[in-house]
Amino acid sequence: MTTLAPPFIARTGDGAARFRVWPGSPHQLGATWDGSGTNFALFSAHAEAVELCLFDDTGGTEVARVPLPEHTHEVWHGYLPDVRIGQLYGFRVHGPYAPEAGHRFNPNKLLLDPYAKALVGEVKWHDALFGYKVGDPDGDLSFSEADSAPYMPKCQVVDTAFTWGQEPFAQRPWHDTILYEMHVRGFTMRHPDVPVALRGTFAGLAEAPVVEYLRTLGVTAVELLPVHAFVHDRHLVERGVRNYWGYNTVGFFAPHPEYLGKGGLNEFKIFVQVMHDAGIEVILDVVYNHTAEGNHLGPTLSFRGIDNASYYHLMGDNPRYYNDFTGTGNALELRHRNVLRMVTDSLRYWTEEMRVDGFRFDLATTLARVNGVYDQHAGFLDAVAQDPVLSRKKLIAEPWDTGMGGYQVGRFPPGWAEWNDRYRDTVRKFWKGDHGQMAELASRLSGSADIFGHQGRKPWASINFVTAHDGFTLNDLVSYNDKHNEANGEDNRDGHSDNLSWNHGHEGPTDDRAILALRRRQRRNFLLTLLISQGVPMLVAGDEFGRTQGGNNNAYCQDNEVSWLDWDSIDEAGRDLQAFTKALIRLRREHLVFHRSRFFQGAVIPGTKVKDVTWLRPDGEEMTEQDWQDPAAKTLGMLLSGEAGLTHLTESGEPEPDQTFLVWLNASHLDMTCRTPPVPAGHRWHVVADTMAAGPKHNAAGARTMGGKPAAASKKGRMFVAARSCLILVRTEADRHGAGAGVPRVGPATARFF
Repeated sequence: MTTLAPPFIARTGDGAARFRVWPGSPHQLGATWDGSGTNFALFSAHAEAVELCLFDDTGGTEVARVPLPEHTHEVWHGYLPDVRIGQLYGFRVHGPYAPEAGHRFNPNKLLLDPYAKALVGEVKWHDALFGYKVGDPDGDLSFSEADSAPYMPKCQVVDTAFTWGQEPFAQRPWHDTILYEMHVRGFTMRHPDVPVALRGTFAGLAEAPVVEYLRTLGVTAVELLPVHAFVHDRHLVERGVRNYWGYNTVGFFAPHPEYLGKGGLNEFKIFVQVMHDAGIEVILDVVYNHTAEGNHLGPTLSFRGIDNASYYHLMGDNPRYYNDFTGTGNALELRHRNVLRMVTDSLRYWTEEMRVDGFRFDLATTLARVNGVYDQHAGFLDAVAQDPVLSRKKLIAEPWDTGMGGYQVGRFPPGWAEWNDRYRDTVRKFWKGDHGQMAELASRLSGSADIFGHQGRKPWASINFVTAHDGFTLNDLVSYNDKHNEANGEDNRDGHSDNLSWNHGHEGPTDDRAILALRRRQRRNFLLTLLISQGVPMLVAGDEFGRTQGGNNNAYCQDNEVSWLDWDSIDEAGRDLQAFTKALIRLRREHLVFHRSRFFQGAVIPGTKVKDVTWLRPDGEEMTEQDWQDPAAKTLGMLLSGEAGLTHLTESGEPEPDQTFLVWLNASHLDMTCRTPPVPAGHRWHVVADTMAAGPKHNAAGARTMGGKPAAASKKGRMFVAARSCLILVRTEADRHGAGAGVPRVGPATARFF
């Protein structure tokens, strides 16, 4: 260990600048401003020396190189009393360049601090960014002496102090959550009510029109695509596109610089504050499974040059190469205590300092691999489970990766929710008209207990979705049979080819009124199914008004009009779909029968003569085992009892016993006449949502009207359910006019649902 007594004087090559250096502390990694000076600390188990590089305000001139004087427990550290807030910096790390042994140290490469809270600038692609000589016959075994500093962003010393408003923010129960997946740039770049200067930033998302839109839509949580600092891949930049989605992280503490304006870090905190003020939680999509440095031929930007052998999964028999469970070239090695510490420190920073409410973990299986195999008691999962802060936040796993044994849906530990792709696929198949979907559809509608109903897990463990950022939009799902990703420049080879989509008779845009009517009805079918299913629904921004990506199902590199929400193009059909979505969200939020905190038992409720859920055939009889096995069956009734000890909120906010609902789903190409269950004397069935309705069909009470009368079941107890449509009915007491008392509102009296 090398120890230099204070004050050590650091000098540049010409001796112009002088900085005092004291030993400092190894305990808080990164650059920590304490009001008097800045402590710098960097973990590297195999380094031989670490230099702190200080830059002028432009980031273009290196004004000093300061050897960190202390090395304690694999942490290099020093305290500089003359370094203030705003100082730009980076590191150069000395050690062996021996790729065959897993080491790739190269002090010619300026490296980003893994704990940097802010970055200035962006990667400017140049061969100097690589630790080896690009084009050399020896490939990555060669050694580059080119200085990468001119092409690198710089880290910045920051003060994280911020005055928060009313806190603490009351976290919403899982079962009451409605997720809304959105992109910082995509949501605001074309928003007419967001000032041009703020578009594409957190400040833009904090604008009143955006917040009000989300509040009135009714979603309870926004899930932002990655906001950690990321890199635009070289091959994308060279063909004129960018990494729009952001799954290419280079810093786990710093917000992506392009999403910040003049207000710096405070802009993100203000965004969180205004969301909380509106009762909306903030969930971050985070990418801890890999970094932007890629495989053995990738650039040296940070972790690779700091301690390649510690940060990454390397092949045991040949550590020159990386174990790649992610399809990106590398995977972080969370078995290493300091890498695990970095990830958990990052999560706590975003939770405690930035006050976010939860995380969605990209390719989460990779985070829980031990010796290459998924383990429910991997260090990362156990570390989160025992953490008194993190364990109470909303934790969502994307429960798969690209490695062997990577598909782990339903196998994450208690406390986690998981993306349920089986829900997505089953619902798509059902509404496409595929045979043999009935039994699995019932499981998906009821919270997927067959997948998650163990270890005391709840229905909210299932994150239900029909669409996500990765894949077709809802509009494109019903408009295209095939992907159309030509704009990505990969000859349409990228993206999934099996989308379970259906164009309904014409590929892409059409003027055919019959096809358009069917597509619009199918969009409503998908939304209604999603929002009446047990579990946690996730909507994708823009699906509520029918946005399109022109059939591109992998718009990861389309930072342009392909991906940006076009607010000015919302037509009458889009406005109707918005109204329909709002109505369904309100119905779900006000009635616990649609978002129970427990799985259905399918048994008679003690003290009553009814079941919590009853599955019905079109003739009104309960489904039998033979019925479930009928491959041609495509019409299903779901009777949800309000007598299951559930309550809902009245318009005045008072709780009262919930109502009983009946949902009919008809994916057949034939109209069906379905028999409704009998009701007690003085009660009637009333339609509160109908995906077939094609005009102003709602009276002031919210009940659909037919010939001036409530759309109740006929005297014979039958209900018409059109081909490829859904109905939601509620059992209510009839008033003296025959209308339903207390019928839930599903939209304005003049709502038109096409």
